[in-house]
Amino acid sequence: MSKKTIWFEVREDETIEDCLKRMQAAGYMATGRKEEPLFEEVDGEPVPVRQIVKFKGVKIEE
Repeated sequence: MSKKTIWFEVREDETIEDCLKRMQAAGYMATGRKEEPLFEEVDGEPVPVRQIVKFKGVKIEE
């Protein structure tokens, strides 16, 4: 039995549209989105590297 809710992270090598298509192919529909920054420490200071984008996917009932 598969989970009803899964978080899908947009990979570095794909677009948001690619991630949404991957979700749909897996049988999930996006119902939420969250973003969080990814930091790297340079000379003792946090430096932003990129944004991590995640979509909350809910299983599509058939």
